[in-house]
Amino acid sequence: MGILELFILAVGLSMDAFAVSVCKGLAMEKCNFKHAAICGIWFGGFQALMPLIGYLLGYQFRGYITAVDHWITFVLLTLIGGNMIREAVKQEEGETSGSTDVKTMCLLAVATSIDALAVGITFAFLPDTNIVAAVLFIGLVTFILSMAGAKIGNAFGARYKAKAEFAGGLILILLGLKILLEHLGVF
Repeated sequence: MGILELFILAVGLSMDAFAVSVCKGLAMEKCNFKHAAICGIWFGGFQALMPLIGYLLGYQFRGYITAVDHWITFVLLTLIGGNMIREAVKQEEGETSGSTDVKTMCLLAVATSIDALAVGITFAFLPDTNIVAAVLFIGLVTFILSMAGAKIGNAFGARYKAKAEFAGGLILILLGLKILLEHLGVF
């Protein structure tokens, strides 16, 4: 996976965290650097940790399913992306708390990084994946976008939450399709 593909993947994965950060920022009376950094650290940290866990799990079973790994990658990314698009279209606007306490942030970080766990599993099936570089890159991109999301939410409100989730889902589906088509020899 090249740097551009990894960047696109990282942006797609970070859209849930970005959307939640926007809502957090919206709910905060004032969002200073510390509050934005808390969002970035929690979401970026979990977005880095979960693909590593998924990779380690997927690597255990790699030898058994290498013949269909491209299909697994395609299906997982399509399901994750489709779910993100479905949630974006539903546009359920819930009341969001501005709290950044440990319990709240941990639950949100886990909830927004479950898709990264599945992506980590797909990394185990992709040849020449540098997992350390990949998880650090995903974590850094999510950290930056989550910090920006908190500040943007505080400044502008939650107008773009659904659009960000929709874009993230579409990116993941297209990336899964690209991986499948490359493996099938179309590209």
